[in-house]
Amino acid sequence: MAAAWGRAKRALATSLCISVPARHMAIEDSPPEAGAAEASSSVAQEKAESASVSLRRLTSFGSRSSQKICSICLGGMRSGIGQALFTAECSHKFHFHCISSNVKHGNLICPICRAKWKELPSAQPADANYGRARVSPLNWPQDEGHMAVVRRLSHTYSGSLQEHLPFFRTPEAGIFNDDEHIDLQSDTANEHDAVTGSVEIKTYSEFPAIQQSVAQEVFAVLIHLKAPKSSHSACSRAPLDLVTVLDVSGSMAGTKLALLKRAMSFVIQTLGPNDRLSVIAFSSTARRLFPLRRMTLTGKQRALQDVSSLVASGGTNIADGLKRGAKVIDDRQLKNPVCSIILLSDGQDTHTLLSDRGLLNYSALVPPSILPGTGHHVQIHTFGFGSDHDSAAMHAIADISSGTFSFIDAEGSIQDGFAQCIGGLLSVVIKEMRLSIECAADGVLLTSIKSGGYTSQVAENGRSGSVDIGDLYADEERGFLVTLHVPAAKGKTLLIKPTCTYEDTITTENIEVQGEEVSVQRPAHFVDCKMSPEVERELHRVQATEDMSAAQAAAEGGAFSQAVAILEGRRRILESLAAQSSDSQCLSLITELREMQDRVESRQRYEESGRAFMLAGLSSHTWQRATARGDSTDLTTTIHTYQTPSMVDMLQRSQTLAAPGVDTLNRSPTMAPSHRSPHRFRRPTRSTKSFSGRPL
Repeated sequence: MAAAWGRAKRALATSLCISVPARHMAIEDSPPEAGAAEASSSVAQEKAESASVSLRRLTSFGSRSSQKICSICLGGMRSGIGQALFTAECSHKFHFHCISSNVKHGNLICPICRAKWKELPSAQPADANYGRARVSPLNWPQDEGHMAVVRRLSHTYSGSLQEHLPFFRTPEAGIFNDDEHIDLQSDTANEHDAVTGSVEIKTYSEFPAIQQSVAQEVFAVLIHLKAPKSSHSACSRAPLDLVTVLDVSGSMAGTKLALLKRAMSFVIQTLGPNDRLSVIAFSSTARRLFPLRRMTLTGKQRALQDVSSLVASGGTNIADGLKRGAKVIDDRQLKNPVCSIILLSDGQDTHTLLSDRGLLNYSALVPPSILPGTGHHVQIHTFGFGSDHDSAAMHAIADISSGTFSFIDAEGSIQDGFAQCIGGLLSVVIKEMRLSIECAADGVLLTSIKSGGYTSQVAENGRSGSVDIGDLYADEERGFLVTLHVPAAKGKTLLIKPTCTYEDTITTENIEVQGEEVSVQRPAHFVDCKMSPEVERELHRVQATEDMSAAQAAAEGGAFSQAVAILEGRRRILESLAAQSSDSQCLSLITELREMQDRVESRQRYEESGRAFMLAGLSSHTWQRATARGDSTDLTTTIHTYQTPSMVDMLQRSQTLAAPGVDTLNRSPTMAPSHRSPHRFRRPTRSTKSFSGRPL
């Protein structure tokens, strides 16, 4: 019996990559109490046989794991490459940084064999010398062991290391004010290279002329804004504070978690040394993996190791994840100019929301401290992963915080979704932008502003209005249709004058840009004029968005045939226009409407992927910002509205790295994102299946 129990324990230890020396097996491998020994002998024998199969599968790694893997951080250990190692009295070896941190938190026994130590490693803070003691960028790519460990644990171990292995747990601080120090003056030398130009304001009136005797009740004017360009250099852009809130519930186990880790690896490698990252992992409860940490070479390596150790288990508590993410932001001692939260989940909140969809209060999921109007507003960009996530909740969280919602329905597209989002966040050139509109001539009144998701207001007297836009990425564009009442008049009528005010993210300078006054000619006789193509184009975009919203509302009410009819009607209108021109936006809308039609044809299709696809599309058009849905991040597709050059550049990097033969997880932090190294996962092609099993 003792021998069988010992074999089972040794096999289990090997599968968990924890070495159990023979001299401690006499203590650790003693069988259970005599009363239960015989009853459990057959079970132990089955465990031993099953574990021996696992052992045979691990012959390429398991026999050497105790010598090459630190059982605390799951990182590799190699002698002679600048790593400080600690060998305990019981002969087990660990990274000095890991074990001294363990001792500092009161763990005075061996994490492997539980032997009590008489001689302890120094408990002084290890961070000061961490980079010199452990990081070896030239040799870092060879340290692949910890990733193999995590991938194996994700498939063979259904529990949580934090729950079952006490030495993986460390106390969490009540106040998250331990963010890494930043030098807010470090980029001033490059301010003059950071942003090229200022916001560009263009206006287009619906018609160039109105007969002087005619009073026009509804006359449209398009106000088009474009953000300035910026340098792609990390040292000449606004640094970012990014908090990623990641779902690691039980449903994320296996491929999903592996793809999430790969996507996070891409994010970590992309961030610059002045950017800071903090990761929150949540399942039934949430936990901060590490505070806001600068993505230096050392910071990247430590972040990669922390993300690599994630294991899926438990339920889904989105509210607790966002609560901790908001706390990281609220408790910062110093702040980078740009700040954002990325939330990813593949399930439905099982702790905060009621089960009755009609009674759901999604605002309960969003911490009030980061909402618009609080002075500490932070956008939450949400990603719904797979067919089982709560797209309504994820869309609501994004909408409430002025962020975007993306739908990741193809397994391999999560990295591209993150890449597109990061491409935008790393190119923010404008903050706190506001568009003001003043009516010029007497009798001209502002009647409405088509502002989508942006807060807008029109004065009671109709003589002025405004739109709160917030931030803009480099080269990003916004269009706002305003309608006016234009009285009868002679000569030329001055209509409106637009003005933009905003803060430059690099210089923190407050800037005001005044647009030219918009006027219209007033001939005495009727003039047959064609509508401005720019106004017509924007009008069709707005109408298509309104029809998407109406179709989605019909589908929610179960009227799927009505939803299809609404989408088909708008698509046919656009197709007739496309026959006369090859406008890329028009073609993109046609493709998207056709895709929505297909996904809303039945209740099964709608609940499977239609709701998420439509909400991601509405999020994109409402905020005029790119989101991921379907194959929208594929650079060869036609559904890529609102993508900026920075987003496209980041997508190209992601898709280059996701090509066969490229591995982001085992690449050195010193390598540029465009360099190649071995890769295990292929990027999905058009024949790739979604999580629901249907071809895309």
